[in-house]
Amino acid sequence: MIAAIARKLQGCGHIAVGVLSPIPGSAALLTRARAGARVSIIGSTHPDFRTDGGVDLFDSAGQGRIDAFFLSGGQIDGQANVNLTGIGAYPELDVRWSGAFGSAYLYFMVPRVILFRAEHSRRVFVPKVDFISAPGVSPANVHRPGGPHALVTNLCVMRFDRAAGRFTLESVHPGHTLEEVRDNTGFDFDAAADLAQTPLPHRETLALIRGTVARDIAGPYPEFARAVLGHAA
Repeated sequence: MIAAIARKLQGCGHIAVGVLSPIPGSAALLTRARAGARVSIIGSTHPDFRTDGGVDLFDSAGQGRIDAFFLSGGQIDGQANVNLTGIGAYPELDVRWSGAFGSAYLYFMVPRVILFRAEHSRRVFVPKVDFISAPGVSPANVHRPGGPHALVTNLCVMRFDRAAGRFTLESVHPGHTLEEVRDNTGFDFDAAADLAQTPLPHRETLALIRGTVARDIAGPYPEFARAVLGHAA
């Protein structure tokens, strides 16, 4: 997933990372190690990645100074709507999550928003989210320079067509199949005519992830660096 997300970040000069995002955060740092991209990570105290929380992030996004951001959610549907609020009939929700914070604003303002989830299941990828915390599509008369660009999960990579308001399956990770992706997705999607297998990361990429990236991500996400990337702080 880290390598797959990093491929979607090619050409980005400034990548912002929110809280609870160690996988895309690692992808951003991989891009930094390869191409010198600037990376801002909310919650990091490292001088290279530090940002003044939401204030700095929102200001940068509003001025067009962030090229890529990441969103996840308890539910995501086929129009790339994201639910970070909860499950049930609002406001009497059966399950309440942490909330949207500034996700809707950043979804509108950042040109390349990459959705991600390490769990690809019908529980997550639903026909219609219970609550739209951040909308994937907007009417034509709405000013929206940003929006969904791609979706990366533990099974596959999808790209999002903003004009059609629909996902297209681009590649399936090794060991998985198109049928498995369809069985575990609650919404309909297109499959690319040239549907491919997601490339495995090269040896040099793995070395960067397990070395430079693991060291740098250990500041904001020490448990992830230790348990997943094998880096002991």
